[in-house]
Amino acid sequence: MAESGGIQVQFSIIPSTDDNMSVSISSVSFEHHYHAFGIAEASPRISWKFEGAAVNWEQTSYEIEITREGVPRIFNANSSESTLVSWPDEPLSSSESATVRARAYGSGAATDWSDVVSVEAALLDGNWAGAIPIAADRETEVNATHKPVLFRKTFGVNSTITSARLYITGLGIYEAEINGQRVGDHVLSPGYMSYQFRHTYQTYDVTDLLNSGDNAIGVTVAEGWWSGRFGFQQQGNIYGDTIGLLALLSITNQGGTKQIVKTDLSWHASADGPTVSAQLYDGEVYDSRLEIDNWSGPTFDDSEWLGVKQLPALKGMLTPPDGPPMREIQTINPQRVFYSPSGKTLIDFGQNLVGWLRFNVQGPSGTNITIRHAEVLDEGEIGVRPLRSAKAIDTFILNGKDNQTWSPSFTYHGFRFIEVNGWPNSTALDAEHITAVVVHSDMERTGYFECSDELLNRFHENVIWSMLGNFLSVPTDCPQRDERLGWTGDAHAFMPTSNYLYDASGFWRSWLKDLWSESSTGGLNWVPHFVPTLDPDFENNGSNPFRRPTAIWGDVIVGNPWALYQTTGDKRMLEEQYIGARAWIDSGIPRNEAGLWNRSTFQYADWLDPLSPPENPSNATTSKHLVADAYLIQMTRLLSYISSALDKTQEAVKYSSDREKLISAFYDAWIEPYADTGIIANVTQTALTLGIRFDIFDDARRPEAASTLNSIIANNSFLVGTGFAGTQQLGFALSSINSTSTFYKMLLQTQVPSWLYQVVMNGTTTWERWDSMLPNGSINPGEMTSFNHYAFGSVADWMHQKIGGLAPGEPGWKTTLMAPEPGGNITSANATYLSPYGVVRSTWNVTDAGFKLEVQIPPNARADIVLPDERKETVNVGSGSVT
Repeated sequence: MAESGGIQVQFSIIPSTDDNMSVSISSVSFEHHYHAFGIAEASPRISWKFEGAAVNWEQTSYEIEITREGVPRIFNANSSESTLVSWPDEPLSSSESATVRARAYGSGAATDWSDVVSVEAALLDGNWAGAIPIAADRETEVNATHKPVLFRKTFGVNSTITSARLYITGLGIYEAEINGQRVGDHVLSPGYMSYQFRHTYQTYDVTDLLNSGDNAIGVTVAEGWWSGRFGFQQQGNIYGDTIGLLALLSITNQGGTKQIVKTDLSWHASADGPTVSAQLYDGEVYDSRLEIDNWSGPTFDDSEWLGVKQLPALKGMLTPPDGPPMREIQTINPQRVFYSPSGKTLIDFGQNLVGWLRFNVQGPSGTNITIRHAEVLDEGEIGVRPLRSAKAIDTFILNGKDNQTWSPSFTYHGFRFIEVNGWPNSTALDAEHITAVVVHSDMERTGYFECSDELLNRFHENVIWSMLGNFLSVPTDCPQRDERLGWTGDAHAFMPTSNYLYDASGFWRSWLKDLWSESSTGGLNWVPHFVPTLDPDFENNGSNPFRRPTAIWGDVIVGNPWALYQTTGDKRMLEEQYIGARAWIDSGIPRNEAGLWNRSTFQYADWLDPLSPPENPSNATTSKHLVADAYLIQMTRLLSYISSALDKTQEAVKYSSDREKLISAFYDAWIEPYADTGIIANVTQTALTLGIRFDIFDDARRPEAASTLNSIIANNSFLVGTGFAGTQQLGFALSSINSTSTFYKMLLQTQVPSWLYQVVMNGTTTWERWDSMLPNGSINPGEMTSFNHYAFGSVADWMHQKIGGLAPGEPGWKTTLMAPEPGGNITSANATYLSPYGVVRSTWNVTDAGFKLEVQIPPNARADIVLPDERKETVNVGSGSVT
């Protein structure tokens, strides 16, 4: 029995007495895909997770059965590896499918065969059978919104169909139909990407939608990111000025022969459909009186439609997606219908979310229902000022025919509140007739956390909601205003948190490919401030101000691959990013004669420091170049770690040595000249945090830095004093100097600026500013004021590790570090993570009898348990449940 901070700790490990000691394989997966259908890998690596309570069970060998064209083959290996195992068979050919199952053998027990899972390759040979990108044969709009276009093609099938695949992408956002039925359940496809480098296409199984005989395919395409108004300059036609379509329908008939239907000049098009306009920022207008019955069916007469014309070949490489598609994930009912002071009808859904509304309504023809969306109320009315120029208005015009169901298809909004205008009296305004639809990239949930503090639990929910609301193809900064950009600094801060909450490996891998492509444009190795950068012609003009090199935002090309490697253990991904990471450190950063950042460079640095004025969020209390230099030291260290992980020993030694030289230069610039007045140039939470967290302070100065940091936090009433640069590092810095109790006091504050302030102010997502809403309930006057922004939610990484007690003990979670640090009058916590090996769980509580910890470790994995007593001894245990 030991005592730490008043907590009695019983130091014992007792194996579970659970009678069920069996081991089974719970799932089999391929690469980073949630669903491995239409993937880019011909030889996808295979992983399997375990479940079961067997004690100290370790895999010693495995068998993989791969069935192709009905013929099974079994491959076996004497290996403990169960994640990212090399594909043992011949590579898949283009469009080929296979089924796979696995069986593992280990100490004292073997698993049964897993369930059979399918994997199917996309068009790996790049053969689109002559399909061409097409557009309606008309003049495109000039200096105007592009009207959505309908494309259609009829075709016959004269034999029995055994399978059919649709390979499709849009020059814009598309939605496809076959014989009047929706194809798939993806939304906003093909998504958002750096179209000039990668243009993704989707693969759909459409076998059940086709008939023997006459058939038709119809596709609606709207402008989306391709040619719609987007970005700070509010420009359109970023990637192209014409809406278009590229598609290949491959039908396999009985006997194995193939029939091809492709986009060519035989298609027809029309811009006279019911979707009158559809813009990402401004919303969608749908006039159901203009609906065209059976327009995607084979009997429709399209003789009056336009022909089509061929567009130039796509600039970006056609590729299957790495990340999961966006989907409609859940619905939320109205919580309150009420009137504003001006008499407007408002609805509160109780949760700030991202997506759209679904109507189920009946009324007279011509009834115009207009919906305005907003995140908050402003003096009782919907607060639209933070949207800036985004209108965020959807309009649905009724046709008077029976009951009508509608939701937008080519826009999305961030909102909790809506203003309803024109709702017909014949339909009740209630949950049966109007719901909110939540949309995001469809990732697998992996992490859960709860504790005895309900405000902290609500804050954690807010973090999740902000992640989901900003994970739509790319990691955006906000989902509601006229921005929604993939800011790199924000993603740098939040990535470790996201990796715990969801399996975002495919999502991040996709974005990192664009990041690398855009950073190497023009040979400058400057990482953009956001990706995509909305400047496909940068190589020719070189004037994009958001491509200037800047710390933290640019450092994402080092920090995020390393963070993703910690979660996945994927060295192939790390190798993909290595060239870009080295290029940034070696030649992308403008340096002074000492090797630190050039002092003339632009820096965001500790962006949105709580003391920065609303009109100037970069005017922080810590010198911008001090922050930049500290991060340069840390990124150089991480690059040394990456080199070592990839067995590049010479490079690892070089970057480790470079880091030591940079620390010396940092001392000369920021510490030694200020020895008489303080420990560092700026005695701020951020400066001290970075010096401690990045191990810049030497052993002689570290105790003083620790004492000073604790003092300035206490003197600030334990309120936050950090912006984007310091916040994610703050808790870990304090824990590293045995000041976890100090951070608990900060974490549980409810006054502004603090994390729980937004909770007590009724926020349901995390905010861009510490005070996006002022204490009097008014909206912060700053132009950049979002109520759905994940960066400050990065503190949840500390919550998972220090309160929940779960962290990867080695890259890929083969070993879990279980080291909870109770405090803050929190009496219990439960953290669960679906690791690459299976479920890891840490549950603890503090009672009068002391501290009790229960852990669960999946088969073929281990844990290092560090109990919260003064000895900090580590106990290594194998699989099973222990107390």
